[in-house]
Amino acid sequence: MRLSWCPKVVLLLFCFVSGRIAYSQTYSKYVNPFIGTSATGHTFPGATVPFGLVQLSPETGNFGWNYCSGYRYEDSVITGFAHTHLSGTGGVDLGDVLFFPFQGNVPLKFVSKFSHQTEKASPGYYEVVLSDHEIKVRLTAAAHTGLHRYTFSKPGKSHLLIDMQSGLVEDAEQLKEHVSEGSITINSKTNISGYAYTSQWVEKKVFFAATFGKAFTGYHFIDGDAHRRLVVDFDTYPGETIEARVAISTVSIDGARKNLTAETTNKTFAQVKAGAAKVWENYFSRLKAEGGSEQKTAFYTSIYHALIQPNNIADVDGKYRGADGLVHQSADKAYYSTLSLWDTYRAAHPLYTLICPDKDGQMVETMLQHFSITKLLPVWTLFGKESYAMIGNHAIPVIVDASLKGIKVFDKEQAFAAIKATLTTNKNPKYNWDLYIKYGYLPSDSVRREAVSRTLEAAYDDWCAARLARLLNKTADYNYFIKRSAFYKNLFDKSTNLMRGKLANGNWVQPFAKLDSGQLAIGGDYTEGNAWQYTWQVQQDIPELIKLMGGKRAFLTKLDSLFSMDSKVFGKGSTLDVTGLIGQYAHGNEPNHHIAYLYTLAGDAAKTQRLVRQIADQFYQNKPGGLSGNDDCGQMSAWYIFTAMGFYPVNPADGRYVFGAPQLSKVSLALPGNKSFVIEALGLSVSNKYVRSISLNGKPYLKNYISHKDILKGGRLVFVMGDKPSLSPLL
Repeated sequence: MRLSWCPKVVLLLFCFVSGRIAYSQTYSKYVNPFIGTSATGHTFPGATVPFGLVQLSPETGNFGWNYCSGYRYEDSVITGFAHTHLSGTGGVDLGDVLFFPFQGNVPLKFVSKFSHQTEKASPGYYEVVLSDHEIKVRLTAAAHTGLHRYTFSKPGKSHLLIDMQSGLVEDAEQLKEHVSEGSITINSKTNISGYAYTSQWVEKKVFFAATFGKAFTGYHFIDGDAHRRLVVDFDTYPGETIEARVAISTVSIDGARKNLTAETTNKTFAQVKAGAAKVWENYFSRLKAEGGSEQKTAFYTSIYHALIQPNNIADVDGKYRGADGLVHQSADKAYYSTLSLWDTYRAAHPLYTLICPDKDGQMVETMLQHFSITKLLPVWTLFGKESYAMIGNHAIPVIVDASLKGIKVFDKEQAFAAIKATLTTNKNPKYNWDLYIKYGYLPSDSVRREAVSRTLEAAYDDWCAARLARLLNKTADYNYFIKRSAFYKNLFDKSTNLMRGKLANGNWVQPFAKLDSGQLAIGGDYTEGNAWQYTWQVQQDIPELIKLMGGKRAFLTKLDSLFSMDSKVFGKGSTLDVTGLIGQYAHGNEPNHHIAYLYTLAGDAAKTQRLVRQIADQFYQNKPGGLSGNDDCGQMSAWYIFTAMGFYPVNPADGRYVFGAPQLSKVSLALPGNKSFVIEALGLSVSNKYVRSISLNGKPYLKNYISHKDILKGGRLVFVMGDKPSLSPLL
């Protein structure tokens, strides 16, 4: 009896276990952290967790725009492993607390060759072999802590450089000068700490505490009395591994120590790595996708990039250093920075309202805390400090979107007061509201840089302010801001159907250099683009823009021209961010991201469906140079996530997602209250890129958008796909 029973039990257990394995889906395998690390993507391949303070990643260079993230796939040497990095931006900063292992004598230059064949990266993990000394490097991370494992293959003395002078800067001269104060302290033979006050994009303070798994036998500073560049020595045998655990803080060395204790006590490297992978998997599993391997790789890598930031810079006890440089306390132990709002208000924040609304609410609360100190909502913050890097006041659409969607973490009356003050008090150096009100636009002879773009972006913020005023029954405020939201009309030139600079006397800027590409430091009427690209920046009022252009037919003809113009023709100005071109459409820069969806709103949805397939296939590829431009803190990625699901927030604060065409056969979106929203694309294939019909919960659906509220109810949205456009004007 026992002999016959045992095999059955074993068989049942095997089936149960193997069944769990068979049905357990891991989405991290579809993430390729090397996508975007080449060309102008400016991403990094290192270890981090969602919204974490630490991004522990290799650096291959320090200087200039090419090294905004510190790493370029084209390079063949590594200069060290630093704990903070920016993902996909166009600004140079961070690269703090750099470690570099080596053997032998102290070199003149700390670099090692490496091969991509020895590199591995997955969410929360990175490894490489430094071939000059055959040192295997493995990295993982918790929210505030980076863990290093260095395996030294050769016999003899082994060493580790800890460099607080290093950073990502514009040139060698700045590298010498960007640290105004700082030093490293030896606390014991297994424990060091340090700090640096730096100035680059912003002025910031970074503190660290580090422990080593083995006592070092000696140490010396290689920068004289500055004590910012330390070499520690270890006696190692061939194949021995040295482990370092490094926590950082914006507050203090004591804060860094608390972070280190909280995140690594009684945890092995493997356990921290597994914990990071588990956190990532939790987020990925909120969007369960089915479809082609290439599309799933683009989809999950996009989710990965979208969640690297904003970064919670509060310590584990809730302390953080704010915009005033002082230490404050966060009640919910969260304070977010790396707020690239000119980019991320468009799709990244609407994405957060779907997949992590609690985090989006905390981000809004952060914005209000920032306002309480500066009396201005954030524009582009890094390490808690304001950089004023871009134009607009685009914390406003994020706050209004969260308010209208019912995210309840923050006080809406307090939020509106902050919005009103931001849009009426001359705190933002790029906006003179008295000038704006006097003329109904920013005159190009008074505002010598980006006058058209600044006006258009402000008009959108005004519309958002009006929306929240109406929700709160503030009639006078609603009337005031809704009037301002139409100021874009004052810069519409009917003779060209383009947005054009205007002088204070009411005359157009002459000559009209409609192909000149403006840049922040260069001048011109546009920001990182030209008149053709910025004319469509009227997200709040597309029906009126259609009327201004003479109706749908004229509007569609103008759109066609944008996508069919010569991609190689530009005027004066920088084109660094004008990439991913289809005609004069530039997918590599954010003001263009909603434009393909305007065909749907103008009654020619088939062109949207064709274009989003082209953009998705052409500019989101599974290779290091697979992104068409800077990922810009997840905005480029958020475009793909929405597009792959079949819709996009053309107006990020109206709670509507305009239809395009799905790029995945099925996506199951996990919602609060254990609900789900399932999106299916029946018959989707290479040739079947057009939407023939749409149904919601089994009933025909005839709107050209779906609302946020309808998604949150849960249900099933089904697209029937075909190789020819639908005859329906809505599809």
